Amino acid sequence: LEENGPHLLVVAEQTKVFTHRGGNVTLPCKFYHEHTSTAGLGTHKIRVKWTKLTSDYLKEVEVFVAMGHHKKSYGNYQGRVFLKETSKNDASLIITDIMLEDYGQYKCEVIEGLEDDTAVVTLDLEGVVFPYSPRLGRYNLNFHEAQQTCQDQDAVIAAFDQLYNAWQGGLNWCNAGWLSDGSVQYPITKPREPCGGRNTMPGVRNYGFWDKDKSRYDVFCFTSNFNGRFYYLIHPTKLTYDEAVQACLKDGAQIAKVGQIFAAWKLLGYDRCDAGWLADGSVRYPISRPRKRCSPNEAAVRFVGFPDKKHKLYGVYCFRAYN
Repeated sequence: LEENGPHLLVVAEQTKVFTHRGGNVTLPCKFYHEHTSTAGLGTHKIRVKWTKLTSDYLKEVEVFVAMGHHKKSYGNYQGRVFLKETSKNDASLIITDIMLEDYGQYKCEVIEGLEDDTAVVTLDLEGVVFPYSPRLGRYNLNFHEAQQTCQDQDAVIAAFDQLYNAWQGGLNWCNAGWLSDGSVQYPITKPREPCGGRNTMPGVRNYGFWDKDKSRYDVFCFTSNFNGRFYYLIHPTKLTYDEAVQACLKDGAQIAKVGQIFAAWKLLGYDRCDAGWLADGSVRYPISRPRKRCSPNEAAVRFVGFPDKKHKLYGVYCFRAYN
């Protein structure tokens, strides 16, 4: 076999690349022939195929295929993916205008005649994971509703790796929530009685996989940098929910979403001790510098609740997108 000509080798120089929403990134991939010093010596046309791996290993999402001058991108990658092609043996993929959904593992496959080889690269995003339960209270979302709920908050349903990283960063939450692979889990850094018992180890607790239509839990969402301005609106009076919505519109903005308050808090260090309405009807405030009367013990986005929209009066957080 060794003598039957060059063997194809596909290599990723980096197995993980890091970026944020809105950024551009290159997923590295090069191919070589094992028994020749020059790349691309084969007689067959080279075919390069990029796919995204999913938690269901039998399914892959097509991203980009190239063979000679024929190039095709798929789905929401259309117009955003290109081969780098700095040399004949370069199959690296450039992804522009990164979206939250782009997070995950990508497979670079190079095919030449009967030979093919693959390499896998992980695309990681800077961002923040936050737990979410709706106005109805805890454990009210099936999997599909959980996905939609995160989207409504300018986020996506978090992957296990993202929740694990958040747990390593100190996320301690007792309510179980859906993750993108359909599992239900929750992160505990301080074991206590209602959360698996005081004598258990810290960790990400796994409830396993549940019926996506019938089972109901909370959800863990993930969001990243935004292209805009998040701010507390200075207003002469406190506002009902409807007045808050209108006040942001009048200021050329929209009432902010939960994902935006978490992104501003975690990624920009936003700190404000004023409780304000958000788009989902909740009232929250972000504290990055703990102090007396303002989350004294921890940096956190404090949750006041879902007050009566017509009668309760608060400030408001607005978001103005940059074009």
